[in-house]
Amino acid sequence: MSYQLLDGKKLSEEILAEIAEEVNQIKLKGGKIPHLAAILLGNDGASETYVASKVRNCEKVGFYSTLIRLEATIAQAELLSKIEELNQSDDIDGFIVQLPLPKHIDENAVTLAISPAKDVDGFHPENIGRMTLGLPTFLPATPNGVMEMLKRYNIETEGKNCVVLGRSNIVGTPMAILMSRASKPGNATVTICHSKTKDLKFITQNADILIVAIGRPEFITADMVKLGAVIVDVGIHRIADETKKSGFKLVGDVKFDEVAPLSSYTTPVPGGVGLMTICSLLQNTLLATMNRNA
Repeated sequence: MSYQLLDGKKLSEEILAEIAEEVNQIKLKGGKIPHLAAILLGNDGASETYVASKVRNCEKVGFYSTLIRLEATIAQAELLSKIEELNQSDDIDGFIVQLPLPKHIDENAVTLAISPAKDVDGFHPENIGRMTLGLPTFLPATPNGVMEMLKRYNIETEGKNCVVLGRSNIVGTPMAILMSRASKPGNATVTICHSKTKDLKFITQNADILIVAIGRPEFITADMVKLGAVIVDVGIHRIADETKKSGFKLVGDVKFDEVAPLSSYTTPVPGGVGLMTICSLLQNTLLATMNRNA
């Protein structure tokens, strides 16, 4: 069957243009220009790429951006002190601490230290709680990017059987909450699967919408999906490929060449969810600015 790509590149360009127009309106009224900061510890390759993309997109929409580079060996107390500095800054509207963190840093301590009003990643328990209750808040960037994609492609989710593969606090769990909420998109019947799930193939074969965030390259194969399903691939991995100039290729958690022809809609990797994640982060930063100026 023929399938349609859920084109994150095209959608992200539309959303970035919308944000840029909002920033223009703020400038015309003499308001405060949104300012996003990012703390990057060490020099993890994937994190470097992601943060560089955030900085580039901030420039594209007219935001100010600040990149704070810290040594991977930094003491946790020193990192928490830097976070508090950003919490108190009148200039910074929102900020993120790029994950993953070095092993000696407690991720929960970092998440809790960020002011909920500047938590544009949407990870703070207060923001997660507000999301769960359906109250206005900063939504976690990747799940919100997926919801935006489903909305803009007019994909029917109400009453659909949605399977979320992965239960991380960053993607899987908030994704399941958003898909089950009384909203549009939403109102789906959601199953969360993970490493301890039995009969996984049986469950994924019955999914009308399959959202995969398991962190394993090309884990989902053709025999695991229902004909005509909507497939959303959140994963991204570098795999060695001698035919490429770079020496590697990027793949997702889904074996695209096998699975895409069976689907009705599917996301490519790259060019899918990753770009939507950055758009969500910028949307949250714009919201943070507006909240502070309200």
